[in-house]
Amino acid sequence: MKGRLWWIGGILILSVLLVGVVQAAEVTIRLGSAFEPAHILCQAAQKFKELVEERSSGAIEVQLFLGGVMGSEEECTEAVSIGALEMQAGGGLPIKTFAPQYYFFDSPYVMKDWGHFQRVWASPLGEKAREELIKNGNIMYLGIVYRGLRHLTANKPVYTPDDLKGIKLRLPQLPTWVKVWEAIGASTVPIALTELFTALQTGVADASEGDVTQILSFRLYEVQKYLMLTGHLVQTGALTINKPFFDKLKKEYQDIILQAGKEATEWASNIIVAKEAELIKELEAKGMQIIQPDVNAFREKAKPAVEELFRTEWPVTTWGEVLSY
Repeated sequence: MKGRLWWIGGILILSVLLVGVVQAAEVTIRLGSAFEPAHILCQAAQKFKELVEERSSGAIEVQLFLGGVMGSEEECTEAVSIGALEMQAGGGLPIKTFAPQYYFFDSPYVMKDWGHFQRVWASPLGEKAREELIKNGNIMYLGIVYRGLRHLTANKPVYTPDDLKGIKLRLPQLPTWVKVWEAIGASTVPIALTELFTALQTGVADASEGDVTQILSFRLYEVQKYLMLTGHLVQTGALTINKPFFDKLKKEYQDIILQAGKEATEWASNIIVAKEAELIKELEAKGMQIIQPDVNAFREKAKPAVEELFRTEWPVTTWGEVLSY
């Protein structure tokens, strides 16, 4: 990690020197992302850049380093935390790293839908999570991006938790996710995302879960017959900024950045809200059969595991309080 950050620092210093030859922006913001340029998080970053540069009349320049140029999401998160990078467009890793007791924001069967997530994020719970991120990681959120609901895919229809018996479900290596899905009844197998298609094709895994963009981009419709609209996780990301860097800016620039972050993330979220149903129809057109499972049955089966996680991993609140918003 240290060696990687030195390498990142070298690139950033070089970028500053090159930019200084071309123009004399008063402030330079370097924004990195491990996601590909076409990803909705990177689209939000592009929109942020446009808004900031236009509204500051070029006094603030936003340099984009997308597609993993600055390393993995973990490395970008660390770089923003220590000030080696000013901003990131990434997922929920900052919360997992610097506010782990609030990682229920990025775990299955906690949030009901995007509207519910927004209400909880705007509540005192979300405020406290943001305070912890600043206190422990020097990371400030400018806005949340909705990336879509995560659903279940398999080669047999799954209507209730009982239908999961004997199914090997691929999951990322996140302990909270594993605990919940095993409580529901799935046998989980840890497989890297890059190996997901092959694992499903060869039977190493029988099922997967993910948002519809992931299902499409990885062509899972070629190796999975059914899409169950479980909506078990509200997938989000964010534009984040190094707080000490932000605090040193003059108020005029802070206001521009805050407003641009809000508008860019809302703009990106609205794209996915409008597009999500179309993507499901596209998967159906490619041969997947769409299943409407008993969502309440899944949530009830997950409930003991989720409540246990609130007692052991997220003791700052209860699932009941989260659901009350």
